[in-house]
Amino acid sequence: MNQHLKQLIDLSKVDKEIDAFEPQIEEANYNYEAALAKTKSIESDIENLTTEIKEEELKRSKNELHLAELSKKLEENSKKSADIKTEREMKSLQLEEEIAKEQVTFANEEIERLDKIIEAKKEQTEAAKVTLAELQSNLESVKADVDAKLAVINKERQEVFVAKEKLLSNVNQKGLAFYQKIRRWAKNTTVVPVEDQACMGCHMIINDKIYADVIKAEDITTCPHCGRILHVEASQE
Repeated sequence: MNQHLKQLIDLSKVDKEIDAFEPQIEEANYNYEAALAKTKSIESDIENLTTEIKEEELKRSKNELHLAELSKKLEENSKKSADIKTEREMKSLQLEEEIAKEQVTFANEEIERLDKIIEAKKEQTEAAKVTLAELQSNLESVKADVDAKLAVINKERQEVFVAKEKLLSNVNQKGLAFYQKIRRWAKNTTVVPVEDQACMGCHMIINDKIYADVIKAEDITTCPHCGRILHVEASQE
């Protein structure tokens, strides 16, 4: 086999090994990222609940203030009743008292309703905090596990990088430039085998002459259909 072709075949295998590390890294990081996302979601829920509680407490304070104003008004009306001189004044005062009492009832009911909402949201907040603490504790364990896996992957990847550097130091520069030009679009199918006289990159049948050249492997042969570098597996030679 042509030495330059063999170098490109070896280089393509190394590049495939390097690219294969990416999904391994993504898989290793997935569990941690999922746990982290869940933690952030719970933190966001707690923040939203805290804001909602403050809003409900503000509404309650407004109702309590209104209730105090109504109580004062009823007290003043009680004092005014001693100075009433006409029936019209009496009816007007009674109407004011009825309206004020209705508003007192509504304010008390609203305060009771808001108290229930506030209590429920506080319970939700406490439950979320417990869940968050559990997630944060588990997150540390997941991170440690991921770091251990990544350390192994990075060690293996570094070994492959070293192998690639050694290979590149011996590769014919003209052939390397040709390989890299094809790899820009073909990625890990830059160098492909021929099976049943078909290019395994585009799966098109190649003619007898080109197939014979691929088998001889005396030079670098490319697919006439897609331009990928062709070779035959050792078992087929």
